[in-house]
Amino acid sequence: MPNPYIPYLTKVKSIVSENKVNDIKTIELEFKKEEEYKKFDYIPGQFAEISLIGRGECPIGIASSPTEEGTLKFTIKKMGTVTSRFHNCEIGDVVGVRGPCGNGWPVDDMKGKNIVVIGGGFAFSTLRSLVIYLLDEKHRKDYGDITVIYGNRDPGEVLYQDILEEWKKRDDIKVVLTIDREAEGWTEEVGFVAPIVKKVAPSSDNAVAVICGPPIMIKTTIAVMEELSWKDEQILNSLEMRMKCGIGKCGRCNIGNKFVCVDGPVFSLAELKKMPNEY
Repeated sequence: MPNPYIPYLTKVKSIVSENKVNDIKTIELEFKKEEEYKKFDYIPGQFAEISLIGRGECPIGIASSPTEEGTLKFTIKKMGTVTSRFHNCEIGDVVGVRGPCGNGWPVDDMKGKNIVVIGGGFAFSTLRSLVIYLLDEKHRKDYGDITVIYGNRDPGEVLYQDILEEWKKRDDIKVVLTIDREAEGWTEEVGFVAPIVKKVAPSSDNAVAVICGPPIMIKTTIAVMEELSWKDEQILNSLEMRMKCGIGKCGRCNIGNKFVCVDGPVFSLAELKKMPNEY
């Protein structure tokens, strides 16, 4: 087992601005040593601690899919000292990566079922990872119908627009996009995520829902799913808590006796109902 405190060294291969205000970027990292990349065995939904020497580190969900071999992608919103420094990175800069951390979407348990993916804002990154994994030619036959419902404040905040367009051209996935309020030129849904989920009304028959987004979006969407007769075990959520160490040592992300960085970030609604309402 690799030392969980020592990061792998990678270098920045590409940088893509994801939104109009340029405060969300996707950084692609290439491992300096091929054998270390092979050791970084992850599944969609996990995260990693990424660091800049002398600047600090932060936990970020892995936006790439294991099926996108060779590199890792992280979509980073400019929010604080470390994330701001990442936004000033240049091609070739050295980045440390610790992980993979936490659990992920249970892709093996989801086989044979219809999948409903529900996301909001820049939290869609680990959902990007999941959908690309599900649609890969090696895995697509293992899953039933795939529905993606993705909401943002306005059109300029929609991430991964090129890949969303690719998904919409396929006949084996349904993509529903929504924004909070009307905007010029927008021809898709308008409204918060939860009401749009109610409108789409995905069936719970032989299905699993995966949800990732702001806490209020998760809570309102869960309420709608319960109205639609989804069972607690069918609803999976990825929590965003104030994580730091990534390995359950610092205690900053605990909910009761659970640590989001180790026991999560993915929890079923059945699990959440046994935990204090602190998420």
